[in-house]
Amino acid sequence: MKIAFLFPGQGSQVIGMGKDIYEKYKEAKIIYDKVKEITGIDIAKISFEGPEEVLNKTQNTQLAVLTMSLAIIEILKNNNINAEISTGLSLGEYSALIYSKALELEKGIDLVKKRGEYMQNLAPKGDWSMAAIMGMSEEQIIDACNKVKNGFVVPANFNNVSQIVISGEKSGVEEAVQILKEMGARKAIVLNTAGPFHTEKLKDSSEALRKELDNVDFNKFKTKVVKNIDGKIYNDKDDMRDILARHIVSPVRFDKSIETMLEEGVDTFVEIGPGKTLSGFVKRTPTDKQINIYNINNVETLENVIEILKK
Repeated sequence: MKIAFLFPGQGSQVIGMGKDIYEKYKEAKIIYDKVKEITGIDIAKISFEGPEEVLNKTQNTQLAVLTMSLAIIEILKNNNINAEISTGLSLGEYSALIYSKALELEKGIDLVKKRGEYMQNLAPKGDWSMAAIMGMSEEQIIDACNKVKNGFVVPANFNNVSQIVISGEKSGVEEAVQILKEMGARKAIVLNTAGPFHTEKLKDSSEALRKELDNVDFNKFKTKVVKNIDGKIYNDKDDMRDILARHIVSPVRFDKSIETMLEEGVDTFVEIGPGKTLSGFVKRTPTDKQINIYNINNVETLENVIEILKK
């Protein structure tokens, strides 16, 4: 069995996420308490009680999703369940980097706090939107975005062969959605996000984060991590500061990340954090291999996966 951990990103959040795990496992409470100590934010209260408009603020969402993932990791490690390789969707890459020991826990938490703040506060004013498009090729999505006349819109997340997310001004996203529907798109879903993520519009956020990254020391990887920016495995010669700064303004290649993990021989994927979106992406990735896919987002799924993987 070769296990990969998958870590979700912004948009997967929901009020109450992680509450039952926090209440049952001391390892989880320690992580939530550590995040509060480092950031001064009571992320447990925001995660468990909301309200929604507070949880959905980028500066809170990113920290909440990260914290839940880190809490679950600690429980899995204490049950001797580990992965040889991991990846995350956007924000989730930080969970993977912390898991791999390339990024120290405390510094990773602080970085994600600042990343969320920059993406929230330095985003240009405007009415921004993101939408997931199903049933269209990469070329068709790019073509539709290029045809939009009323507002900025570009492909932002290449999630798998059947789903690509577009990002930009609300007017541009709406026009692109209409064009794509006329071209035969199977479905379009507006996402629960608050900015033009993974586009050039977040250049100021990227530059601010780059200055923070200049003060961060990275360690050698203890486990492999597949990076979003190109779907390839990090190596110790990579300029991680540059990659993570560009990460904010570059499209996410989660499709290529899954392909890389399959090529590495992964046969068991475990999604760790709120929702089960990434599990769905893996399920819809064509492969001849026999693979197992699990997601952990509450006590029941956590304990089921522990029981299965410890056999």
